[in-house]
Amino acid sequence: MSTYRLGIDVGGTNTDAVVMEGRKVLAGVKAATTEDVTSGVKAALEAVLEEAGIDRSAVSKVMIGTTHFTNAVIERRQLSNVAAIRLCLPATACLPPAVDWPEDLKFVLGDHGYMIRGGYEFDGRVLSPLDEAELERIAGEIRANDLKAAAITCVFGPINADMEKKAAEILQQHCPGLPIVLSTDIGRLGLLERESAAIMNAALLPLANKTVSAFESALSESGLHCPFYLTQNDGTLMAAEKVKNFPVLTFASGPTNSMRGAAFLTGKSEAIVVDIGGTTTDVGALHLGFPRQAATVVDVGGVRTNFRMPDVFSIGLGGGSLVREADGGTRVGPQSTGYRISTEALVFGGSTLTATDVAVAAGKADVGDKAKVSGLDPAMVDAAMARIGEMLEAAVERSRVSPEPIPVIAVGGGSILMPETLGDLEVIRPENFAVANAVGAAIAQISGEVDRVYTLEKVTREECLKEAEEEATAAAIAAGALAETIQVIEREDVPLAYLPGNATRIHVKVVGEMGGME
Repeated sequence: MSTYRLGIDVGGTNTDAVVMEGRKVLAGVKAATTEDVTSGVKAALEAVLEEAGIDRSAVSKVMIGTTHFTNAVIERRQLSNVAAIRLCLPATACLPPAVDWPEDLKFVLGDHGYMIRGGYEFDGRVLSPLDEAELERIAGEIRANDLKAAAITCVFGPINADMEKKAAEILQQHCPGLPIVLSTDIGRLGLLERESAAIMNAALLPLANKTVSAFESALSESGLHCPFYLTQNDGTLMAAEKVKNFPVLTFASGPTNSMRGAAFLTGKSEAIVVDIGGTTTDVGALHLGFPRQAATVVDVGGVRTNFRMPDVFSIGLGGGSLVREADGGTRVGPQSTGYRISTEALVFGGSTLTATDVAVAAGKADVGDKAKVSGLDPAMVDAAMARIGEMLEAAVERSRVSPEPIPVIAVGGGSILMPETLGDLEVIRPENFAVANAVGAAIAQISGEVDRVYTLEKVTREECLKEAEEEATAAAIAAGALAETIQVIEREDVPLAYLPGNATRIHVKVVGEMGGME
């Protein structure tokens, strides 16, 4: 009996779903994203299962990509109060937790930011012993204020996580069951950014629990009782239970899914991916079939964080972008009809001139009623299409890191706007391009990662790299990856000259296929 995988991507406008058998896409649909998200997921599930015509009991796995947690931060909703505890004194006292957060987001912390004695020096020596008595007092305030989670950050914690773990043990003793986030489990070097990532993750924990439970209910009500996974921002999967502990790792998974789907649908591992939606266009580069990672601090909802994110940027161009005559010529976007395009665009009987109308009038697309745009000024249509081409070419050039020609893969429902070529670059629009994000979710792989400081006093660099690779591989296999498919996609080591013992920071990441992906 055949088994099938179901991929779902929940976007701001549409929820896309695909059914895949092995490496073949059997069906793909779009459904409107609903405010509660879950009912939109159920609608997409039912539609794609009906189109595929398969027995739902044969679905072996479901992979979901969601903007749920990103939107919660951006929209400042469904966030819980957090006790942010920094082990630092007498250092860093002039910059309290969340010091650089937007004012309208600081309510997450409230008056529950604490700095206590503890932490390490840059060379790994203890800055000051952990103030256990103060931690016990803070535990009392957490209980009194009914705070839902805590985030613990230690100065130079990535060099030694022991003090964060000790602080968590003490809090758990006095606040049994309290969800606690350790900064060393999420971020990397960079105190404020690592701390912010931990606080943000802690604020999302109750929502993560609620969301995962809602997805479980939606799948169960649709007759699907198989395991399900959520996609991470690096293009790989994590089990639903892990999402309850690390919701921030799903940030930017939407663009990542599109890029992974583009790589799968075209077979290209090195390319620029342009995902054109209804309102915006996301642009990023593929390297070895995965999104190139951002090398700088990443801003999420106005908060600086330093967990790994894809190097993707957006421009205000989509199928619903408004087209207007302005000083200096024709203007396209950034304003858009968004999800209202199906009623407001000219080709759908509306009265608003959009980029989709222009594409239909120019003969580049065949949607809606072409007769409704037959009276548009040909010169204006040509000017608008030229402007769209200029915007896309500029975005692609911004993402290139080499003058060598590289293919451009156009995906997303709005990719009807993409010209046949962009300058000297070939444009590929693969089959099932409109649901590439759901395909990316369905084919996502399992990853394992190690990022730690090693001392090379008694072992060689090669031995440490091998140990890290073996540990990352074991983590991937434990999460469900097939051992024979595992490959290393990231390996780096950075000598830390200021630490004793010839220390070096080693980062290794591996990925592998999940069973049933053949």
